[in-house]
Amino acid sequence: MTKTTYYFLGIGGIGMSALARHFLHQQHRVYGYDKTSTSLTRDLEALGITITYDEGVDAIPSACMSTETQIIYTPALPKAHPQLVYFQKHSYSVKKRAEVLGSLSKSMYTIAVGGTHGKTTTTALLAHLMHATNQSFTAFVGGILKGFESNYIATGTDYLLVEADEYDRSFLQLHPAQIAITSMDADHLDIYTTAQNLRDTFVTFSQSTSEGLVHAEGLPLSGLTYGFGASVDYRAKDLSRTEEGFEFTLITPGGTFSKTRLPMLGQHNLMNALGALALGHQLGFDVATMANALADFQGIQRRMNRHTWQNKILIDDYAHHPEEIQAVYNALRTHYTDLKIGVVFQPHLFSRTQDFWTAFCQVLELFDTVALMDIYPARERPIAGITTDRLLDALSHQEKTKLHPDQLETYIQISYCDLIAVLGAGDIGTHFQNLIKTA
Repeated sequence: MTKTTYYFLGIGGIGMSALARHFLHQQHRVYGYDKTSTSLTRDLEALGITITYDEGVDAIPSACMSTETQIIYTPALPKAHPQLVYFQKHSYSVKKRAEVLGSLSKSMYTIAVGGTHGKTTTTALLAHLMHATNQSFTAFVGGILKGFESNYIATGTDYLLVEADEYDRSFLQLHPAQIAITSMDADHLDIYTTAQNLRDTFVTFSQSTSEGLVHAEGLPLSGLTYGFGASVDYRAKDLSRTEEGFEFTLITPGGTFSKTRLPMLGQHNLMNALGALALGHQLGFDVATMANALADFQGIQRRMNRHTWQNKILIDDYAHHPEEIQAVYNALRTHYTDLKIGVVFQPHLFSRTQDFWTAFCQVLELFDTVALMDIYPARERPIAGITTDRLLDALSHQEKTKLHPDQLETYIQISYCDLIAVLGAGDIGTHFQNLIKTA
C-alpha cells in the first residue's frame, strides 16, 4: 500500500481526531494543526502524530510541504486561516472532513446515525453492540467510549459506522446503506435559517439510504420506528429504575426480551439504546446477544457521567441545546426525586444562545440554582447584546450567579444543592475534569 501524508487543520476536533486515528491505523503519515493543546491532541501525540499549535505558514511541518500532501480541514476553521489559505493558493488537495468521510462511505457498507440530539450516544451504543456480536467494523464516534478510551474503533472493514453530522449539511455527502435518525429539533440556524429547512434537509438525508431507515417515533419520516408507543416496531415497556439506569422489557420483531438492563440515566438514553438495537437487528445481528450486552455498556465521556465529590453528586454532560438540557433535567428529577438540583452551564456559540434565548431561560429556571459561565465562542465572533450577563439578567430566578472557571470548586462546595449538573459543549468539560482530579 502506498503511504500518503495527511495534514489535518483542526486535528483536535472530535470528528477530525477519529479520522486522523483512522489514517494512522492504515499506516499513513499523519500530521496536524490545532489552536490549543487538549486531552485529544495529547492522545494523538502519544500515538506519534506531530501537531503544531502555531497557525503561521512557517509552522507547517517540512514533511507536509509537498503538494502531494492531502489536506483535511474542519468547517469550524476560519476561512482566512493562514495555513488553509496557503494550501488553497498553492494547489494542494484540500478537502473538508465530510468530503473525506463521504469518500470512505462509498467504498464500505456504511451505517450512518444522524440527529440533532442523541447521535453520539446511539452510535456509541451500536459500536458496543457490534463489538459484543463480534462484527468486523470501523467506527467513528463523536465521543470517547469508556472501555475503548477512544472515539475510533477498528476491528475490520465489513461495516463502516459513522455519525451523520447535520452541521454545514455535511451528512449529505455520505453514501449510507442503513440510517438511524434520532431527532430533528431546530439547531444550527446560522446554517439553515429556519427549523423547516433543517427538517427538510433531514428528510433528504433519510432518502439517501440504499437499504433501510429506522427512526425515533414521532418524526415525519418513512421507516421502521422505535420508542415507547404501542404501535412502534422496537419498543421498551414495563420500565423500572435501577441505581444506574433502567430495567425493561424489550419488544422487537425478532422477539421479546424481559429484564433487559441499560446502565444509563434518562429516558432519552433509553431511546438511544432502542435506536441502536433497532439498527443492529436490521443489520442481522442477534437480538438476544445485543439485549444482554446492553448491561455491559460502560458509557461515553461527558454523557450523563456520574461522580461523587465531597458528599455531592455531580453529573457531567455535553448538553448544550435547550432540548438536551431539558432531557438532563427530566432524567435527574425523575431519578433523584427528593434532591435539590443545581446547574452550572456554559452556553455554546453566540448564535445558538441568540436563536434559543427564550428556551434557554425556560429550561434553566427549572433548576434549584443556576450558575452561568461566559459563552464559549468556538468558531464564532461575538454578537452584540448576546452575553452571559444578559442571559443571567433574563432569568426569573433568585438563586443565580455568574461563574468564572476558577470558581467552580468553591461554588460546588458551598452550594446547598445535593446534586449539580455541569453542562456544556465548550471547555467546561476540561474544567470539570480538573476539579474531580482533586477528589
